[in-house]
Order: sequence, then C-alpha cells, then structure tokens
Amino acid sequence: MNLAAYETLGFFGRDPWWLVLLKAVFCFAFLVGTVLIAIVWERKVVAWMQLRIGPNRHGPWGMLQSLADGVKLALKEDLVVTGADKAVYVLAPIVCAIPAFMAFAVIPFGPAGDEVSIFGTRTPLQLTDFPVALLYILATASVGIYGIVLAGWSSGSTYPLLGGIRSSAQMISYEIAMGLSFAAVFIYSGSMSTSEIVASQQPTWFAVLLPVSFIVYIIAMVGETNRAPFDLPEAEGELVGGFNTEYSSLKFAMFMLAEYVNMVTVSAVASTLFLGGWRAPWPVSTFWEGANHGWWPMLWIILKIQLLLFFFIWLRGTLPRLRYDQFMKLGWKVLIPVSLVWLVMVSSVRALRNEGYDFGEVVLYVGAPAGAILLLALVRDVVKRKPEPEEAAPSAGKFDPMAGGYPVPPLPGQELQPVPRRRSRAPKQLQDALNGADHSEGS
Repeated sequence: MNLAAYETLGFFGRDPWWLVLLKAVFCFAFLVGTVLIAIVWERKVVAWMQLRIGPNRHGPWGMLQSLADGVKLALKEDLVVTGADKAVYVLAPIVCAIPAFMAFAVIPFGPAGDEVSIFGTRTPLQLTDFPVALLYILATASVGIYGIVLAGWSSGSTYPLLGGIRSSAQMISYEIAMGLSFAAVFIYSGSMSTSEIVASQQPTWFAVLLPVSFIVYIIAMVGETNRAPFDLPEAEGELVGGFNTEYSSLKFAMFMLAEYVNMVTVSAVASTLFLGGWRAPWPVSTFWEGANHGWWPMLWIILKIQLLLFFFIWLRGTLPRLRYDQFMKLGWKVLIPVSLVWLVMVSSVRALRNEGYDFGEVVLYVGAPAGAILLLALVRDVVKRKPEPEEAAPSAGKFDPMAGGYPVPPLPGQELQPVPRRRSRAPKQLQDALNGADHSEGS
C-alpha cells in the first residue's frame, strides 16, 4: 500500500467513544429506515409495472405499509417445530441478520478527511476503515449464509433442507465471481481500503475503467442476495417456501430484514467500488466545487444506493425465475471464466502501463491476443457445431411411478397403470344419470 493510503487510514480510530457509538447507531438506523422505504417502494414499483394499484390503505398513499407488515408479523403466533433442533432453529435468524448489519461499518459516506463537525468534533463520514476492509465485507457475507443453511437443516423438514443446500451452492458459485471482480478493483486502486478505493476513482469511475468487473459484480450481487430471478433457495413453486418454510412471527421477519439489508449493503458496495462512492456524478462535479465536501457526499451515495435498489426491483418485476441448472451454469461456465480472463487482461494492462508502454502498445500486446483467441473460439464453435440428436422416445407401455421407491411423473409416451377403484355403491339408475347410459357400472 502506498503512503497516501496510510495517510487516509490515519483519520480513523481517533473518535471519542460516544461518537463511535453515534455512528454505529446511525448505520443501524439508516439500514432499517432504508429497508422500510424499500419494501413500500418495491410493492409500489411492481404494482406500477403490472398496471395495478399498490399499497394504498396504511398511511398517506400507503407509505406506512411496511410498518403494518412488521406489526402483523410481530403479532403472529411464534411456532417452534416439534422435530426441530430448537437451539439452532432459534439462532439461525440471528446469524442471518447480524452479519448483514456488520458489513456496513466500512462503507464511506464522505471523504476520509475530517470533513464534518458533529457536536464540535471533526470526523469523517464513515464508521471505520482498515487496509483489508473489502476482505471484511466478503467474510461477513460468507458468515451470513450460514444462517440460511442452519435454518434449513434445523427445521427437521425436507424442503427447507433443500433450500439451505441450494443457498450454500449458490454462495460458493457466486462469491467466487464476486471476489474476482473485487480483484480487478484492487489492482487498479492499489488498496483494499474502501475510502482509498473511492479516492482513487478521480476523475474516472471504475465502472467505466472496469466494465466487465462491474457487470459481473452486478449479476453476482443479485445471486448472493437470493433475489429474483435468482431466488432459488426460496422457490415456492418447488420448495413450498424454501429454507424459511417452518418459521413464523419475528423469526420470519428477521429473515426478511436480512434479505433487504443485504440488498442495501451490496448496493452500497457497488457504489463504493464502481460508481465513485460518495463522489458527485460527472455533470454536477464539473461546475460545483463544493459537491464533494461537507455533508453533500452523503446525498450522492444515498442516491446511488437507491438507484441500485430500483434495479433489484426492476429485475423482480421483469424477469422470470431461472431453472436451477441454468443458474449454476451461468455462475460456473460464464461468470467465473469471464472474470478470470478479464483479470488476466487487467493485470497485463497495468503491468505494461507501469513499465512505461503507451496506450497503442498496450492495445497491441493485450487486445490483439485476446481478439485472436476469441476469433478462434468462435470459428471452432461454428465449425464443430452439430445438430443435437433427437432424444429417443421412451418405451411405450405401462409405467410404474413407484418403481424407484418414490413417485415419478410419466414421460411422454408412457402410460400410468390403471388405478384400482372399488365398485360403486350408488344405484344403477343414479350412475346412468351421472355418467351417461353408455358408461358401464363402476366406471
């Protein structure tokens, strides 16, 4: 890390205890307040996209709907499943919710210098920062997923267990791609400190310099938060609700809170790493020198977080849910290989630039080999493409759905065995009236 990074980190760790406590309370209140707004906003936006009326009963224009939902959940009966592991069953929602709040401690709301005065004390608009802040975010995100896995396992039911297993596979798949997108940011900024990463995005944001990393992170953050179209751990059409099926009342509310807090956290991380963090957008920063000083930086990062939350909502109202095999294929066969190739290219470009090569030489040495490899892969794919053989039709005839020990639906061309029926006890005249005269008795 360079000397400037050490100077930036020197602004932290000097606040009095009451100011640290005040900042921690602000981070908690900001997350909870943003979640309450996001719940109403999501229901309003999805209703608008579906041409229907959204919440309009609780409060002006239905703006207190999230408070009504919270009261409703709190007043529901708190059930504990008989076959559950009670200690883990109660602990799982807590394990899921707490790490979601912890990750927000290193998000910068303003410059690292002593920019603002709070009750006469100059302080940066950030709770804390350290040289490996982004590794801290990855670690807390990884811990949070254990809450979902433990919730599925401790419920003592099959479908919640399947939801927990899906969530663990989802975390492994998409956190690899997310970490690779972080690595490109580390290379360009020369630091893992969030405040230093924002400071290094002057004058160009990393979303422009590293577009592939930005796109990969946006996709990975949707998969990491189990949001549509990647909400496979709680696919109610397949798992009857998923990992939280056996939960009710405040325990269920904590899972819901953790999901929305994670949405806010990953949106804040995306804003910090790729969208300039607290920096004002380009048109504003060109004519207003004070846009990046004082309390104004807090406005810019909040606006960016809200835009990314709208992106979450837009995806939910637009795209259908993927199949699980499509979802895993996207993570392992698309995002991870693309991230690896992109990381090699970024490393090569930075190494050549550090050696003093100009832009044209960098494009020649890095872009030409990459373009040649892509062209060869395209040609190979076109030449070797063969029509897929038609699947052989299953053998016709009788089909036993219980042959494997559990019920299986028949494939096209297979017929279920006739279900034995007891002889009807109704009079023959009534059967003829209900079934028609051409139907035999007991049909």
